[in-house]
Amino acid sequence: MVKSIYVGNLPWSCSEDDLRKLFEAYGDVNSVKIVEDRETGRSRGFGFVEMEADAALKAIDNLTEATLGGRSLQINEARPRAPRPPRRW
Repeated sequence: MVKSIYVGNLPWSCSEDDLRKLFEAYGDVNSVKIVEDRETGRSRGFGFVEMEADAALKAIDNLTEATLGGRSLQINEARPRAPRPPRRW
């Protein structure tokens, strides 16, 4: 079973490769996505890492107090996205 991990407070200079390397110490990483601003393409300072459940729990436990690029990371299991209300034109 795959778990999604929320990683917040990322430095602007952090790449998806940097994030992958940080989490690979705890198991195989299925995917990494740093969320970007639609207009500027600049990082919004958070992202998601997907790993197998056991590896994800180990990574969350070990990286909770971690720093990257001088910033304290916020790491926890991602919550499912809330459904959006339908658009009314």
